[in-house]
Amino acid sequence: MDIALMSMALSQGQIQQQASMSVMKMAMGDAKQDGDALQKLLNTADPSAIQRATQPHIGGNIDLRG
Repeated sequence: MDIALMSMALSQGQIQQQASMSVMKMAMGDAKQDGDALQKLLNTADPSAIQRATQPHIGGNIDLRG
């Protein structure tokens, strides 16, 4: 087999792997930032407001008939 061809194939494979790692690191950084922002939001929010937002139908009606 041609040594030059093997060298080019190996080099191309390494470049693809480096590019994949760079994209993965960027995605992980974005996910960490999103997670940090969500954690900050949850820490500053009122728990009852979060519950109302996730279950808006609860507590909207009161049965006054006895």
